[in-house]
Amino acid sequence: MIRPYVALVGRPNTGKSTLFNRIAGRRISIVENTPGVTRDRIVTQCEWLGNSFYLIDTGGIEPYSDDIILSKMREQAYLAMDMAEAIVFVTDGREGVTAADKEIAALLMRCQSKVVLAVNKIEERSQMEDTYEFYELGLGEPFAISAEHGVGIGDLLDEVVAKFPGELMGIEAEESLKIAVVGRPNAGKSTLVNVLLGEDRVIVSEVAGTTRDAIDTPFRYENEQYTLIDTAGIRKNAKQGDAIEYYSMLRALRAIERSDLCVLIIDASCGVTDQDTRIASAIAEAYKAMVVVINKWDLIEKQTNTMAEMEQDIRGKLHFVDYAPIIFMSAGKNQRVGKLMPKIQEVFKQYSRRVPTGLLNDAVGDAAMMNQPPIRKGRSLKLFYTSQPAVSPPTFVIFVNDEKLVTDSYAKYLEGRLRRAFGFEGTPLKIIYRSKKTDKQ
Repeated sequence: MIRPYVALVGRPNTGKSTLFNRIAGRRISIVENTPGVTRDRIVTQCEWLGNSFYLIDTGGIEPYSDDIILSKMREQAYLAMDMAEAIVFVTDGREGVTAADKEIAALLMRCQSKVVLAVNKIEERSQMEDTYEFYELGLGEPFAISAEHGVGIGDLLDEVVAKFPGELMGIEAEESLKIAVVGRPNAGKSTLVNVLLGEDRVIVSEVAGTTRDAIDTPFRYENEQYTLIDTAGIRKNAKQGDAIEYYSMLRALRAIERSDLCVLIIDASCGVTDQDTRIASAIAEAYKAMVVVINKWDLIEKQTNTMAEMEQDIRGKLHFVDYAPIIFMSAGKNQRVGKLMPKIQEVFKQYSRRVPTGLLNDAVGDAAMMNQPPIRKGRSLKLFYTSQPAVSPPTFVIFVNDEKLVTDSYAKYLEGRLRRAFGFEGTPLKIIYRSKKTDKQ
């Protein structure tokens, strides 16, 4: 399921954060954020009348300052336009239309069709007349709401979900493996995509993805159909580093959600950054196959063990995805790029692999014999049998006497034994422990 984005924009103190929490149904804290985003109150998953979407709180847009006139406003508005399928422009009904509101409305005019105008802080019927002046912004009907008291939120959300496209996935000529190329800005994502497509010289067409910055490019490699999702695009107007990092993360999340396999591009000259770690975490939590590419390897001064030492450092920082293969390359110089597609093919085979039930139970049984299951409060964990109900990702159900007896360390051990027995390079494993009632229970 591909979820649309809804952005809340407006000047400071109009009640965007209050509306954000009201729609989310709770006061958002850092532990409840979408995986991979670690800042307070940035994005959360919401639902209205069966429509699931991501809600973005962009923070206050300040059009006037002593230092840079309109810069932050333009940056936030442009980024919101790029990312969101619907934009809620939050204004203050008590203050009326301000000069800043007019400036923001002028910027949003270019995407008027997806803007919903909310006039906040309207608690009483007697205040309804205060909303009429907002028609002058030229953004259609103003919706009177009170984020604090929950008034008018339902009507607002009805209009918001009406903006969602009926089909977010784009159109593809045939089913194909979707490869998302994700990473920090300027890590070399677009360069790698262009090199891959240029080598094959078989670009079929370009189909717009779910956002204007993501381009889906179908192509063939060794008679197999693939689709590359490039998430590199971001407007040059957005020059503030934090904002670029933030919105590139949202784009990565969207691409990850749509993909079968993710190629995480890391700039060799920067090493693994916090942003890289967040993206890798999001890939793992989405249970997507993964290949790590260390790009711009030509910029690194080499010594005897440079590659081995860097790989060790990377695996230490990305220890939670230690199953992902690492490829060192320079996309700009077209060095070692040829190793990527064969590795993607290998990883996807593992991601789609189904293990025969007999072999699977033999492997789990051997693991239990080599390392006895844990004992908790005098009760020993017993492993009965294992099945694999699904692939992509490989999903295993291990039936036990009591799932509460499974410790984190033993679960990690069993995962390691499955990987040792069957490979699964580049793919996360989804292992479910399920209690099975016996006659003695």
